[in-house]
Amino acid sequence: MRFLAILKSDLFADAGTLPSPEAIAEMERFNEEQAKAGVLLAAEGLHPSDAGVRLKFSGGQVTVTDGPFAEAKELIGGFWMLQVKSKEEAIEWVKRAPLGGGTEIEIRQVFEMDEFGDAFTPERRERRDQLRAEYEK
Repeated sequence: MRFLAILKSDLFADAGTLPSPEAIAEMERFNEEQAKAGVLLAAEGLHPSDAGVRLKFSGGQVTVTDGPFAEAKELIGGFWMLQVKSKEEAIEWVKRAPLGGGTEIEIRQVFEMDEFGDAFTPERRERRDQLRAEYEK
């Protein structure tokens, strides 16, 4: 099972304040531990929202809004993509993250195509496998 652990942003991160060298080293150690255990698929931090845009799709129209975005508590500051056996295992890994200060992390299971039942035809499975081979290059 794959889970996305979504690290919520805070006002300091969204203002572009970079973590200390010590905090970076702690996070590197944590990510290395997950990688060595074979559960880490990806881990990234995101630039502040003033460098981002939002697209809203409505009635055949697309509206593009430049950042920054007002509600920092609703912004994503980074993520881990984990391959684990259960939600409980994902929780146990994320609980070990070297974070504090009221940091909030949301964990969500990633849909696997097989979960779509009969709609996931052999042709769609083949196409999915081709796409994965492309983006894993």
